[in-house]
Amino acid sequence: MPETSVTVLLARARAGDAAAMDAMFDAVYEELKRAARAQLRRTRDAVDTTVLVHEAYLKLAGGVQLVAVDRNHLLALSARAMRQVLVDHARHAQAQKRDGGEAALTLTANLGAEAAAVVDVLTLEGMLEGLQRIDPRAAQIVELRYFGGYSEPEIADMLGISGSTLSRDWRKARAFLFAEMSA
Repeated sequence: MPETSVTVLLARARAGDAAAMDAMFDAVYEELKRAARAQLRRTRDAVDTTVLVHEAYLKLAGGVQLVAVDRNHLLALSARAMRQVLVDHARHAQAQKRDGGEAALTLTANLGAEAAAVVDVLTLEGMLEGLQRIDPRAAQIVELRYFGGYSEPEIADMLGISGSTLSRDWRKARAFLFAEMSA
């Protein structure tokens, strides 16, 4: 579905049209599933792709007025909602671990050409909060990469920035995360 159609559906959904909300979700459903699959490939988690997408949708649609203005904004908000779902799930798993001895939920994060590092989702959440205070756009790029599963060209398009700006911010974010992991 063209971006214009999603934008129109979003406008109708913000005006209270529940059918438009459902149609908009249908229009981006496959893209959200692709992003969720990419994210879940990096985790040792029992969350199903469909469950992650639906829980993210519920976070977006549940009781709060939808604020997305276009397809890119909706996809960015969806990545944030997926992040929140996974962090909530990790917190729950951590609480269960104290009682039930389960393994910690982890996220395999590729921090560049070096080696892959396994990062606890909750630790990553804390590092992203620190990065958010220093450089909100860099934090959003990490969120879109890890929790949204989007490629660099897709993120540059979503944020309306050039590829070189994205690369610079991505390098800065990776350096920050690496320094935090090494500390």
